[in-house]
Amino acid sequence: MAIPGVQASVSIRSRAGKALILALFSVALADCGKSGVHPKDVEPSALQSEVRDAQVRSFYQARQWKAAWDRKSEKALLEIIEQAPTNGLKPELFLKEPLPTDANAREAALTAAALKYATALARGYADPRKISAVYTIPRPKTDVAAGLTQALDQQGLAEWYASLPPQTDEYRAMSDAHIQYLQLAGQTKLTPVPGGKAIKPGRRDRRIPQIVASLRATSYLPPEPPTADGKPTPAASTRYSPPLVAAVRRLQADFGMKPDGVIGEATLGVINLGPAGLARQLAIAMERLRWLERDPPRTRVDVNTAAAFLDYWRDGRLVDHRNVVPGEPDKATPQLQASFSQLVANPYWRIPDSIYEEELADKGAAYFAANNMAMKDGRLVQLPGPKNSLGLVKLDVQDPQQIYLHDTPAKALFSFPERHRSHGCVRVENALQFAAMLASQDNVLSKFEQALASGEETTVRLRTDIPVRLLYHTAFWDGRSIQFRPDVYGWDDDVAMALGLVRGGPRKSLQKESGDIGP
Repeated sequence: MAIPGVQASVSIRSRAGKALILALFSVALADCGKSGVHPKDVEPSALQSEVRDAQVRSFYQARQWKAAWDRKSEKALLEIIEQAPTNGLKPELFLKEPLPTDANAREAALTAAALKYATALARGYADPRKISAVYTIPRPKTDVAAGLTQALDQQGLAEWYASLPPQTDEYRAMSDAHIQYLQLAGQTKLTPVPGGKAIKPGRRDRRIPQIVASLRATSYLPPEPPTADGKPTPAASTRYSPPLVAAVRRLQADFGMKPDGVIGEATLGVINLGPAGLARQLAIAMERLRWLERDPPRTRVDVNTAAAFLDYWRDGRLVDHRNVVPGEPDKATPQLQASFSQLVANPYWRIPDSIYEEELADKGAAYFAANNMAMKDGRLVQLPGPKNSLGLVKLDVQDPQQIYLHDTPAKALFSFPERHRSHGCVRVENALQFAAMLASQDNVLSKFEQALASGEETTVRLRTDIPVRLLYHTAFWDGRSIQFRPDVYGWDDDVAMALGLVRGGPRKSLQKESGDIGP
């Protein structure tokens, strides 16, 4: 989404007024610094009895239980934590008022807060492995205790904390947008637009004034122009006019929807998010970015299963982008990282027992023959060919979940705005073209072409082992603007609850494609 004033190049540190940020997050740190720590008042033996946390204890053991804080560094830390909303975090997650007045307890509390906030910035506040059924993507490894010691010794706390989150255009743009949405949320009071019949361009509807207010609150429409002194505000129009249609189309495009301008159920749900809902979604997205390694593999495939697209990076450069079809809501594609180094031409599909029992057990011999299925080694398989649900090529990702990337005969799905239609694996648009590109880059294209021409299941080994990251990001930066997507799997709620944010609204159920049994 393009938001006025949001640029990818600005600093991560707060641009909004401190009072506004604190008010929006219901934070009260104002009294925390009334009586700062004096190092001479800290007794090593008494400090040891105050420390319960293992990370804090290790921090002090490394410095022989020498006090870390004085009034100046305490003040700097409190100011840094007050800026936590620029990272989509609530300051009270780390430090609550009032701080202890006892010097030893206060010293321990400051260190605990400092390490906890640093860890949240460096690798995420929540542990994704504890809130996700499957999460195997490597996380950053940062020695925040050593970093904090060095920052304190060099009086460089602010610079050190600013270096910990992702230093990317995407993260910076999200930080700026998050603060702006918090500002907008604090300036407006919206009521949800009620459901009803879809509103088409040119029609009249009594809900139009509410829709206009919501679009103004999220900057899709300019603010209401002021009226001359003494004149009443004119009655709001109920006509769905061309400027309003254009704004709705921009919103639909930013949410990956068909930009037809028709305000149906899905579009109304997005409108009702308002600035507070969008700020929440950005806070969740920033947390997921903090979970990721700061230096990911330079050659890799990143699949955003929430947005249903694939990015291919080669030697640190983005060289390919294409649509995919991930798992449907009740068969979610998990968040994992695994590698592949071989292409399987003309693959067999060894049909999982779950698909057979739930969708094929009642089929007869005529169905199996029509779909080129047969029993092989006591298991139902689909033979290679144009009807095979894996298509003509499989990228054989090696992971315990048996999730792989593959071709498909159901080509029409790639043009759908909503593409969560598979049984959990990832179908790749123009997969043959993609596989041929990989083979060409590794100088094995002729082998791959021969394997395809054979009509038999044949494995072609690549010379490059390519990691695949299956990510779930419902807000992301596309290089020009921030994009949002629906939380089809409901996983945003898990992150939101860990961050102390509210739960999202009800999710729209997707209608299953009848007859599509593919992985």
